[in-house]
Amino acid sequence: MMKKMSIPTSKASLVLFLCQIISALDVPLDSKLLEELSQPPTITQQSPKDYIVDPRENIVIQCEAKGKPPPSFSWTRNGTHFDIDKDAQVTMKPNSGTLVVNIMNGGKAEAYEGVYQCTARNERGAAISNNIVIRPSRSPLWTKEKLEPNHVREGDSLVLHCRPPVGLPPPIIFWMDNAFQRLPQSERVSQGLNGDLYFSNVQPEDTREDYICYARFNHTQTIQQKQPISVKVFSMDSLNDTIAANLSDTDIYGAKPVTERQPVLLTPTGSTSTKVELRGNVLLLECIAAGLPTPVIRWIKEGGELPANRTFFENFKKTLKIIDVSEADSGNYKCIARNTLGSVHHVISVTVKAAPYWITAPRNLVLSPGEDGTLICRANGNPKPSISWLANGVPIAIAPEDPSRKVDGDTIIFSHVQERSSAVYQCNASNEYGYLLANAFVNVLAEPPRILTPANKLYQVIADSPALLDCAYFGSPKPEIEWFKGVKGSILRGNEYVFHDNGTLEIPVAQKNSAGTYTCVARNELGKIQNEMQLEIKDPTMIIKQPEYKVIQRYGQVSFECIIKHDSTLLPTVTWLKNNDELPDDERFLVGKDNLTIMNVTDKDDGTYTCIVNTTLDSVSASAVLTVVARPNPPFDLELTGQLERSIDLSWIPGDENNSPITNFVIEYEDALHEPGVWHYQTEVPGTQTTAQLKLSPYVNYSFRVIAVNKIGRSQPSEPSEQYLTKSASPDENPANVQGIGSEPDNLVITWEPLKGFQSNGPGLQYKVSWRQKDVDDEWTSVIVANVSKYIVSGTPTFVPYEVKVQALNDLGYAPEPSEVIGHSGEDLPMVAPGNVQVHVINSTLAKVHWDPVPLKTVRGHLQGYKVYYWKVQSLSRRSRRHIEKKILTFRGNKTFGMLPGLEPYSSYKLNVRVVNGKGEGPASPDKVFNTPEGVPSSPSFLKITNPTLDSLTLEWGSPTHPNGVLISYTLKFQPINNTHELGPLVEIKIPANESSLILKNLNYSTRYKFYFNAQTSVGSGSQITEEAVTIMDEAMASRQVDIATQGWFIGLMCAVALLILILLIVCFIRRNKGGKYPVKEKEDAHADPEIQPMKEDDGTFGEYRLFSFVSSAPF
Repeated sequence: MMKKMSIPTSKASLVLFLCQIISALDVPLDSKLLEELSQPPTITQQSPKDYIVDPRENIVIQCEAKGKPPPSFSWTRNGTHFDIDKDAQVTMKPNSGTLVVNIMNGGKAEAYEGVYQCTARNERGAAISNNIVIRPSRSPLWTKEKLEPNHVREGDSLVLHCRPPVGLPPPIIFWMDNAFQRLPQSERVSQGLNGDLYFSNVQPEDTREDYICYARFNHTQTIQQKQPISVKVFSMDSLNDTIAANLSDTDIYGAKPVTERQPVLLTPTGSTSTKVELRGNVLLLECIAAGLPTPVIRWIKEGGELPANRTFFENFKKTLKIIDVSEADSGNYKCIARNTLGSVHHVISVTVKAAPYWITAPRNLVLSPGEDGTLICRANGNPKPSISWLANGVPIAIAPEDPSRKVDGDTIIFSHVQERSSAVYQCNASNEYGYLLANAFVNVLAEPPRILTPANKLYQVIADSPALLDCAYFGSPKPEIEWFKGVKGSILRGNEYVFHDNGTLEIPVAQKNSAGTYTCVARNELGKIQNEMQLEIKDPTMIIKQPEYKVIQRYGQVSFECIIKHDSTLLPTVTWLKNNDELPDDERFLVGKDNLTIMNVTDKDDGTYTCIVNTTLDSVSASAVLTVVARPNPPFDLELTGQLERSIDLSWIPGDENNSPITNFVIEYEDALHEPGVWHYQTEVPGTQTTAQLKLSPYVNYSFRVIAVNKIGRSQPSEPSEQYLTKSASPDENPANVQGIGSEPDNLVITWEPLKGFQSNGPGLQYKVSWRQKDVDDEWTSVIVANVSKYIVSGTPTFVPYEVKVQALNDLGYAPEPSEVIGHSGEDLPMVAPGNVQVHVINSTLAKVHWDPVPLKTVRGHLQGYKVYYWKVQSLSRRSRRHIEKKILTFRGNKTFGMLPGLEPYSSYKLNVRVVNGKGEGPASPDKVFNTPEGVPSSPSFLKITNPTLDSLTLEWGSPTHPNGVLISYTLKFQPINNTHELGPLVEIKIPANESSLILKNLNYSTRYKFYFNAQTSVGSGSQITEEAVTIMDEAMASRQVDIATQGWFIGLMCAVALLILILLIVCFIRRNKGGKYPVKEKEDAHADPEIQPMKEDDGTFGEYRLFSFVSSAPF
């Protein structure tokens, strides 16, 4: 879509659209129009005013200009015409004013020093270049000089002078040694702006013979070297040795040690100096001081502040640098050199002058005959520059007169110009520091209207947005512009349109009905021209499902959606940005058709993701923030304060919460005295708190660490705090979990949970163990033991109660009086068995047993319960012996009955009962015998179907593995299955129990049967076993089918049918291509061959099976 363009106006008259684009701003002009219109010359390229050239290379003095017709070029040298045709070394480039002086072919650069100026001229005027001063660069050698060694006392100042040869341009100075290594510089030793090397104070390590100053002339790419300078530093110790060698013992005196000295300025000298700098340049002020210790330099501006953002300090603050100086930077700048003995200062008065600079440079004018205009040339400087005008390179005072022109200081006023008024004017603004020269032409043209916008241009805009229809035009005088809509439409007027001075028609809110053909008409007194263009209105692009804010844990996966709707004639492109920049070049970022997926999310993926949809006409975007959350970073900077005997204050700085607020801090401690390397939970505080008062125990060498917790998880622990050792004290508590339990019938084992190291409260932890028999008037018996967890009392009665207590003590005293617990001495095995054992059989698999409890005195311990041992002696249906496997059921507590599940039917069992205490089992009761009644049998062990014939099958089976009683018969049930798996009538047969096989006769041939077989006792039928089998097919029918399939006539018939089908398919295809239909299905049904119809049985109930098969549902 075209952008709205504004049209500048002249102060006195109308300025055309072309006035801007053929101005000195060098905006490209319409190429076709440029070929047709006349234009005065304009300088487009020229060499710099101060042009230093390499004397070894050809000199190229540039001067390029444009104009119509193309300008011709001439030169002056030192103010007089330079005839290049008379100098064989000088040539001018074709279609250019650029001069080439051939130095490499015998010319000498020094012969072409001077001031050059170029003039570009055509029939419309003449433009001139700046005065170009040509000077060849110079890199002279150092003058020969004899350099004496520098002998300096340690601590004194020293200046090594460089004094480079005067070159053009000035050289760059640096100091190196014989190995071409730069000499190290510091606050003590540094190079000044003049190239000298300054020592604020010398040290013995400054002694060397290869201080070499180098001058690099960049223009000629040469380096000149000064002769090496030698420096010898004498220390006071070496001076004393020299004196001692030349004097007697009585004459030796103590030389003074190195004395410290107040600062003294080495440069600049005196207390004040002045500096003049030009506006826009870099101001460099320098102060270098001597002194011991080495002085430190500080800069201030009197009565003001050093300019922010433009002030820099260099050379260890010895140089103050202010860039882009202006008149406001004038003033007094003070440098202060200070050491421990005093200070010295110097004031530099800075004055900022200014070479001329433009306020308003003259701009080109394109006028029509009879129009008015002005050229304005305004410049400033310090001192104020003078303004002078030239016309076509000649001072305007002696230039040919033009009645339409009037000079008024820095302004030229044009009135009622004519074509002969076309010229190029030069404005020169100059003062003692330089000059400015600007060319501006006045071009008077009489041209009929031209429309520069291409004809029949298509504009496409989005509905409800502005439409800008361009009608760039040119004409002199300025044409009037009118707009029409439609082939025969009337002129456009009204508030719904905006008519711009540059010809553009604006429709502020374009609707669907705004589409159509528009005509732009341009007319002036010299002619008329029109241009048509088309406007199309498109539907806006919309994001109908925008990306949404997401919170994702680190290393997870996240997806942003961006589903769009757009005009069907526009092709959208979707671009994703992160934080308004391109997505990272990372394979984890997967851009789909309408989504962005980020795999394995990391912290750096946090940010704003934007979906941008661009078409050729519009752009829409939507953004969403991705917040990556993770466990917090560990706290740091742990500090202990407020140390007391039983408390201390701990503070810390939280780590990064990683986008999930910290909910709480967990504080842990380590006891380096008792359990080094083991961390214990101390306490926790809310996440808003960064301090905690911690309770302490005596005699613990504490160190603490803090763990931050958020919804995602726990951080890594912080680094441990410093250690803090608390003072000793007597124990605060006694051991926990005290018990008295005997391990043998004649002992009492007293156990307890020892105190942890930090609970001991001091060294020498021990325990006072006390016991006495309960309900007996005995005194306490006590013993003090080491830091152990049990004590055994021997010679006790069997299983009697005792009162027990354990008290902690250390070197500082006892813990509080402990509480008492009741224990028992050791148990012994029970003495008697349960009596009156009775069994009640409930059914064939379940029985209930009863017994009388034993007296508690005979248990001789804690009664834990009763155990019932029971086992199967034999099966009543099989008299064979078998391995006896005893089973045990335990009944807890003082129970006197229990159930025995899982018994086998029709079997003989035995059982006995025993009482149990903590020591073990008592004697068994006498064995009790009982029998279980019959039950239903298990399934027959196998069922096999053999010897299939046309109408019979043979069945064989095995008796049940577990008959669970006396078998009385077998039951066989069977029924046919047709080819649709439907079941026929069920037939049932009873078989005597002593049979193991059966032949079933009178069955249908080629029929599948399903068999169900089970056994019975007097209780009932057992589970059944199933099988399937098939009778064989009639042999004659099978033989007949094989014979037909192998007959030649049958094979021929099949081939004929295949050929017929192929022909029918071809005819169908041909007729379909002609638009007809062919009832192939009806034809096939009408001509079906009975020989190839599926074979069916006479009754149509069961399918045909050719092979005998059976399916077993029980293992063999």
